[in-house]
Amino acid sequence: MLTALQTDLASVVEGVNLVWVLTVTFLIFFMHAGFAMLEAGQVRAKNVANQLTKNLLTWSIGVIVFFLLGAAVSSIVAGVTGGPSTTITSAFMGLYAPDAAATTAWVDWLFGAVFAMTAATIVSGAVAGRARLRAYLTYTIFIAGVIYPVVVGVTWAGGFLGGLGFHDFAGGMIVHGMGGIAGLTAAWLIGPRMNRFNADGSANVIPGHSITFAVLGTLILAFGWYGFNVGTAAAPLAYADGAVTLGSFAYVGRVALVTTLGMAAGAIGAGGVAMYKTGKVDTLYVANGLLAGLVGVTAIADDIVWPGALVVGLLAGMQLPIVFEFVEKRLRIDDVCAVFPVHGSAGILGALLYPVFAMPVWHGGASVVSLAIPQIVGVGVIAIWTFAATAAIFGAFRAVGQARVSADHERQGLDTAEHGVDTYPEFGSPDTDTGIRADGSGIPHGDGFMTTGKED
Repeated sequence: MLTALQTDLASVVEGVNLVWVLTVTFLIFFMHAGFAMLEAGQVRAKNVANQLTKNLLTWSIGVIVFFLLGAAVSSIVAGVTGGPSTTITSAFMGLYAPDAAATTAWVDWLFGAVFAMTAATIVSGAVAGRARLRAYLTYTIFIAGVIYPVVVGVTWAGGFLGGLGFHDFAGGMIVHGMGGIAGLTAAWLIGPRMNRFNADGSANVIPGHSITFAVLGTLILAFGWYGFNVGTAAAPLAYADGAVTLGSFAYVGRVALVTTLGMAAGAIGAGGVAMYKTGKVDTLYVANGLLAGLVGVTAIADDIVWPGALVVGLLAGMQLPIVFEFVEKRLRIDDVCAVFPVHGSAGILGALLYPVFAMPVWHGGASVVSLAIPQIVGVGVIAIWTFAATAAIFGAFRAVGQARVSADHERQGLDTAEHGVDTYPEFGSPDTDTGIRADGSGIPHGDGFMTTGKED
């Protein structure tokens, strides 16, 4: 005699799929611990508590805003731009349906929320050490409630870029590329930290206070990234005509493989270029190169041949020191945690290289040009929207003199000035030096990505 469980395979399949989505959602949430450690390690000892507070409040404020507003905005934008039609009532109130069918909607919302919060928290690392907390948190409200949801609306939710064929499997451009562009824009408008650049335009290196924290954060992020990429294969099982088959898990092995190869190649690429440029293998370049490799393959992990993961990961890592130097020395933008070369340019690179290594091209059935056009258009639209929206918000704060802390507070340190705490009280007063020069002179305590005492 068959039990009820055996006769209701559809419920078994749904239960397995929901448990899988929730498990990887919790894994992606744990990436916030990685971001917190990575960014705390790259700021000065006197700004650690401020950076950790921003990470905590990014999640706490942002996830509520995404629940109350962002999810609805995504659905509405999708309908307005050619996707499934919806209304404010159905997009917003549908999450509150009292019947059992709402369970899937609630889980889907949470899965989307952890992606949204990843995009939001990327920005904090770019503006570390000088951004006013109120300005940053206000921007968090906008990115969680409007900026990111609009991007999702025109892509994953079925808007015009999705209809055009723009391919982004797990957010290489939609999440990371967008976050990196937002961070660079915010850092440009807020301006550099004190003494980051000299009057002649040359840069001073301001190292972070703990490479240990930064590397630990990197490894936590890499661990969580398996949830990010592999977890996006969000339906392990499928049920139809009384039979249970593999759902998205039909290609989950490929996703896990290219994610692993991409991160490894990224670390090697960044370390190799650093070695070529300086004669030394910079630890933070290797760590951030690993992350850049992950970002590079995130958009395309479901649909490329595995050699592509090695190439894309290697290129994403190699571009990191080059783009960081360009942002620093040519654009004169103080991107403290290198969020643009790690997330922005690496995400753009991966999305644009999709046609080169796409399975439909290598196995026939599609041309490089036919796949390249949607990628170019998608990257362009997301970049322009993110830049314009971010510039408007931080530009408004800058216009009224509220974008950054006062010079006295910056010298004092934001831990004391904005939170009334000293992160390391047993070591005496927080360091108040404003940086070291490119020739290595000065006291090597500071916020920053570079750890070497001398720049080329």
